[in-house]
Amino acid sequence: MMRVSYHADYWIPLPERHPFPMGKYPALHKILLDEDLIRPDGVHTPEECSPRELMLVHTRTYVERMLSGSLEEDTAKRIGVPWTPALARRARLAVQGTLDAAHMALEDGIAANLAGGTHHAHAGRGEGYCVFNDVAVAIRKLQQSARIRRALVVDLDVHQGNGTAAIFEGEEAVFTFSMHGEKNYPLRKERSSFDLGLPDKLSDDEYLSLLAHHLPDVIDRARPDLVIYLAGVDVVQGDRFGRLALTREGLTARDHLVLETVRARGLPILLVLAGGYARTPELTADLHAIVHREAARVFG
Repeated sequence: MMRVSYHADYWIPLPERHPFPMGKYPALHKILLDEDLIRPDGVHTPEECSPRELMLVHTRTYVERMLSGSLEEDTAKRIGVPWTPALARRARLAVQGTLDAAHMALEDGIAANLAGGTHHAHAGRGEGYCVFNDVAVAIRKLQQSARIRRALVVDLDVHQGNGTAAIFEGEEAVFTFSMHGEKNYPLRKERSSFDLGLPDKLSDDEYLSLLAHHLPDVIDRARPDLVIYLAGVDVVQGDRFGRLALTREGLTARDHLVLETVRARGLPILLVLAGGYARTPELTADLHAIVHREAARVFG
């Protein structure tokens, strides 16, 4: 059974009516336990990532100001979540959760962090609800410790992984694949190793045909030691920030396709959440659970 990283402090209080669905984290944890997709003894509780590890990706100035609460006003606004000590702690926990889950994926073939996928965070700033780039930190740390040499980031969140793209642009050993809404946030796109921009209201069949066509070639080009899958669920019709038109069945088929393709290549895969903004946090969590249900089917 798949091991996961999770910490109760992935949830923090936010101002009333804040649009970010913070409740999805404990809700997902509960769903996975209730459906016996994870076991309590397979849930790893991360510590806080060290500033030194954060600085493998992020600038010293940004890390120090973020952790001390001394961000410049415009930098703080871009994150979209009010700074609190709990936010800084939560961000460090989530980064460490992804790093720890990456080690578990290399050992077991598959693992997950029940948070993460904060792909809008750049080296010198956060934005779009993303404080630190957990995926980038994990890759850099794994490379530094010689656990991996090459990595593939498969980012299927509806929003381009602009921070991840910018951090790794020009680095041959990290292949970034982003399949996203072309007219959606961010308006100014960065350059991934391969970007696939999608029109608004794209349906299941069109989406899945594009993914099935391009994913095998992406894997061939990346030649990865580890695949990191940002399984964002904001591609589903009705998402508040999504603008695509996938059904729940289409999302299930998407996750199955990614997992089966990676498993058939004999590659380890790490799952992280990325975005999702359904009508309620509970519905969002249930959509996030789909990739875990499919992982149980594909990996046994």
